[in-house]
Amino acid sequence: MTSNIDDKLAKMQEFMAHQERQITDLNDIVTAQANQIDDLKKYIKIKLDKIENTINDENGDGEFQSISDEAAANKPPHY
Repeated sequence: MTSNIDDKLAKMQEFMAHQERQITDLNDIVTAQANQIDDLKKYIKIKLDKIENTINDENGDGEFQSISDEAAANKPPHY
C-alpha cells in the first residue's frame, strides 16, 4: 500500500515539474512577444512621425492633407 502511495506521489511530483517547466516556457515566450510588440510600436511611431513631418514640410502650413489632396498637390509633370 505504501508503495502505491509513493508511486502516485512520484507521478504527481513529476507532473507538477512538467507543468512548472511549461509555465516557465510560456512566460518566456509571452515576455519575448511583449518586447517585440513594444519595439514594433516604437518603430511605427517613428515612421508615422517621419511621415507627418514630411507632409508638414511639404505643406509649409503645418496642416494635414488628405491623401487625395496630397496627390492633387503633387501631380506628375505630364498632367
